[in-house]
Amino acid sequence: MKNVLIGGIGSILLGDDAVGPYVTKVLSARYEFEGGVEVIDLGTPALDLVELISNRDAVILIDCVNKDCVDTSAESGTVLLYRREDIVRHSPGVRMDPHSPALVETLLIADFLGVSPQNLLLVGIAAKSFAAGSDLSDPVKASVDHAIAQIFSELDRLNVTYKHREKPLDLGIWWASGHPMPALAD
Repeated sequence: MKNVLIGGIGSILLGDDAVGPYVTKVLSARYEFEGGVEVIDLGTPALDLVELISNRDAVILIDCVNKDCVDTSAESGTVLLYRREDIVRHSPGVRMDPHSPALVETLLIADFLGVSPQNLLLVGIAAKSFAAGSDLSDPVKASVDHAIAQIFSELDRLNVTYKHREKPLDLGIWWASGHPMPALAD
């Protein structure tokens, strides 16, 4: 049994920044994975990400990317793949906002502690808008299936099994239009 984390990074309140959590919701609703695979909405992690990725056979992270974070001229909705080497090549920067997941720092600390995941893939989706309270932009929504295909390609490479659920679960995405906010408990 492999120990695999599929984690969505991002704030559900900031437009395209929600794509990581959105993809994890879609994966959890539509697919079943072999034991040892966790699919988690990680929110906006900081250095607590070290504990979550420690001693894993593989980690697949899904996050939006923008020109401020990554040197890319990619059109909105483009799916970009980054391996561990691509990520740690850049020096840790100053965290300017709560979204920045401290990924470089996390990987360097995990290396130092000897707990780095054996395989790491960041599935980045080029963002269009981070407007507070807005939904995913159309180009980012249109890229979700391609991002999921890249995740499955990585799982296939790692010999990790998955299958469609016979009956998909409710997405439970209350923050996007068309999905009502859940009622508050008394």
